[in-house]
Amino acid sequence: MRHIVSILTENETGALSRIVGLFSQRGYNIESITAAPTEDNTITRITILTHGGDEHIEQITKQLHKLINVIKVSPFKEYKDVVEREILFIKVQAKDRDIRDEIKSLSEIFRAKIVDVTPNQFTIEYVNTSVEVDRFLDIIKQTTEILETVRSGVCGIERGDNYLTKGL
Repeated sequence: MRHIVSILTENETGALSRIVGLFSQRGYNIESITAAPTEDNTITRITILTHGGDEHIEQITKQLHKLINVIKVSPFKEYKDVVEREILFIKVQAKDRDIRDEIKSLSEIFRAKIVDVTPNQFTIEYVNTSVEVDRFLDIIKQTTEILETVRSGVCGIERGDNYLTKGL
């Protein structure tokens, strides 16, 4: 099962390394990871996408709480309660008019943006859930050659009145 874990940690050297090391030591896979300072520059928010059962996530959460510098850990339980996004940049071959028109059409349908154009290539920006990013990539692969992709990894935030920094 797919899980998103949000972690607040002190913004200090080595904090991210210790968190990644914990996953590595326990044999847990990190599918994606993002990290950046919060509204308070002394605190970093790390978002990790991983796979495993509920006991897997419970174990990760307990181990993360034991790390120095970790302030709070929150595994997202229900995806309906989370706003999740990932950004994709994709560079594709666009040599002839038919392919260029098809890429433009697909970009409109998916609400992607063409952010760079050369005589033979397009660079497209797409922001959506990881599932939709994968779907977009699959459709583009059927249309033209993909030259390069860059993905940000998942960012997620709880809907409604819940927020990770509550009570800090």
